[in-house]
Amino acid sequence: MTHLVLLAEDDRPIRTALERALTLEGYRVTAVADGIQALAAAHRERPDVILLDVMMPGIDGLQVCQVLRAEADRTPILMLTARVETADRIAGLDAGADDYVVKPFEVEEVFARLRALLRRTAPEADGGRAEHPQDGDEPHDDGRAADAGVVEAADLRIDGPSRRAWRGERELELTRTEFELLELLARNAGIVLDHSTIYDRIWGYDFGPGSKNLAVYVGYLRRKVDVTGSRPLIHTVRGVGYVLRED
Repeated sequence: MTHLVLLAEDDRPIRTALERALTLEGYRVTAVADGIQALAAAHRERPDVILLDVMMPGIDGLQVCQVLRAEADRTPILMLTARVETADRIAGLDAGADDYVVKPFEVEEVFARLRALLRRTAPEADGGRAEHPQDGDEPHDDGRAADAGVVEAADLRIDGPSRRAWRGERELELTRTEFELLELLARNAGIVLDHSTIYDRIWGYDFGPGSKNLAVYVGYLRRKVDVTGSRPLIHTVRGVGYVLRED
């Protein structure tokens, strides 16, 4: 099936180049120049994935994202941003974006991230892919078949089918990527998962040692899970990766 990409970018050269590259890659593309047109196209055409520039006139990319999420539209959103500060990236995730790419970018990276988002929303997404062992432990198979039950780790409770999670009595408001990251860590509680394993499991692509993508998501997930007054559950194993455990 040919996927429909909604591309919203106000910079004409970038928009034209991306539209051409995406078309050559086999996607159908609807390209618009601002946030108002993006919302109209999203309502009209129901794209499979949205490629959304942050800085646009009128309604910017963050506002577009917020409106769609408020409407319960769960279409995967990949943000394009020239802002390199972590706080700016977090703003995009907080608005409901699933991933982001920092300008200037390589078009192959955009393709890789789009493929990862589309795999995660496909009916057969994540089925049966094995984890990489770490420190002698084998990460548990996290295929969708295991989602029939609720995952519990420490005082976390995660319901895979409904995509809801709680810490104690408090329900966590998580984006798609945050939920999948927390679920992966909880299913492998006590096991240190290295960066490449997490990248492969969540994004389907290892963005390399220079990427800060995972660190940003872990930091933001901690803000929601490890709130002040609660015992930290998500721990960094320096130089290796992350683990969910009670210390």
